[in-house]
Amino acid sequence: MPPQSTNWQQSLKAFLHPRVVTMFFYGFSAGIPLLLIFSSLSLWLREAGVERSTVTYFSWAALAYSFKFLWAPLIDRLPIPALTRWLGRRRAWLLVAQLTVAASIFSISLVDPSQPGALNLMAFAVVMLGFTAATQDIVIDAYRIESAGVELQALMSSSYIAGYRIGMLSSGAGSLVLASWLGSTSEAYSYPAWQTTYALMALTMLVGAITTLIIREPDNPRPSAHQYTSGQYLKFLAIFVAGITAFVTVYVLTADSAGSLRQTLTEIVENSALSGLVVESLRLALAITIVAALIKALSLTPLYDRQLVRESYLDPVKDFFQRYGSRLALLLLVFVGFYRISDIVLGVISNVFFEDIGFTKNEIAGVVKTFGLFMTIAGGFLGGLLAMRHGVIRVLYLGAFLTVATNLLFLWLAYAGHDIRILYAVISADNLTAGLASAAFVAFLSQLTNVSFTAVQYAIFSSLMTLLPKTIGGYSGSMVDNLGYPGFFLLASLMGVPVLGLIYLIQRHEAFRH
Repeated sequence: MPPQSTNWQQSLKAFLHPRVVTMFFYGFSAGIPLLLIFSSLSLWLREAGVERSTVTYFSWAALAYSFKFLWAPLIDRLPIPALTRWLGRRRAWLLVAQLTVAASIFSISLVDPSQPGALNLMAFAVVMLGFTAATQDIVIDAYRIESAGVELQALMSSSYIAGYRIGMLSSGAGSLVLASWLGSTSEAYSYPAWQTTYALMALTMLVGAITTLIIREPDNPRPSAHQYTSGQYLKFLAIFVAGITAFVTVYVLTADSAGSLRQTLTEIVENSALSGLVVESLRLALAITIVAALIKALSLTPLYDRQLVRESYLDPVKDFFQRYGSRLALLLLVFVGFYRISDIVLGVISNVFFEDIGFTKNEIAGVVKTFGLFMTIAGGFLGGLLAMRHGVIRVLYLGAFLTVATNLLFLWLAYAGHDIRILYAVISADNLTAGLASAAFVAFLSQLTNVSFTAVQYAIFSSLMTLLPKTIGGYSGSMVDNLGYPGFFLLASLMGVPVLGLIYLIQRHEAFRH
């Protein structure tokens, strides 16, 4: 992005621009769902007596964030009957996404995981929350880019991040404090306390829905050169639904055989985490292969509109590879997929770790969620200032190195046990580093994105950013069971070391030497 020449007074005034204020409320709306899938749900399940390995498997529901590029083109083009004519294409999808996120959160509140067979129902509701929340993210990104010019994008991003962190504070620390106040603890589990907590979290999504009804629809900066009929859009939707159905069907049909194979492999290698990773990787590969074969077969039928598919899926990818060349483009995609691996894998089980070594929900809420929030925001400002001063690549180096170093501090806490002073020190370093690294990484992704294909390309980058880390994070509970917390923290830290080499390889190319 070009440097801004505005003075401090102009910048502060711009923060009151309606589009900038709007992004604060959308940030809040986007920040609510994530921790209701990760940390808050993890503590609920643990209090309900669910095994730690099963608890971390639920983090896979957030993989919808990592696959959202698959339906981003669909959201970008498919009109919603009646709503699109009334609200416009972006606001219509925003309202649908926000209301379905609220419905998914409320559905989770209706399930008591301590009851026999309840985990399957909860898993379905959590998956729906991941899907609808990822859909909301797709539309918010598109709205942000289309609703204002380049001169406001930096401020809109800052406003969005601030709202996002406050949303995470509400669903993270807020839900923990509320559940504790209502009477649920690790010693005395109370389903009504968690039920009320999640029901109230569902109501917070009204902030985003009301914002959507108030704002105006942005202009479409890149209208399609071709006009498509409702029938063509429905065919496009039918192909997508068929692919998702095939993917889910493979997982359902292979559940029993996967369990048997996992047990057999565990007996052979004597490592449940490794056997689980191998089996689930095979299931994922099989599902993807069958979906690809189905799409190939459907491409030979009248359902497949080549022009619509090309504009929606192929052109954004083709543009990226043309701009950077095949070798550099692939290197960039690998880097995007690995940069946050150490941080995310460790974060999946961090709250369970804190509770396991004796910290209460109120302590976790006060130190990790509330204090940690301000440290993350401070790190974000620091990362932005350093990137402006020394360049994004150097701050990416710094962020990658500090991530490895600060994650090793969890070893200190693991051996020290329940010590609130050490917890403050570890959270200070970890969250400050996370904010700094995230600020540099977002700036880097912005450089990679072509404005003409922002919605789809940004969805691809943000999907890759979390796909591998969240997949591995689902096994963090099993890894802890096999390695113990100290061994797990050492392994999670070492995962970040190859990132330094990837940055070095990227910096060697002319486009990134500045």
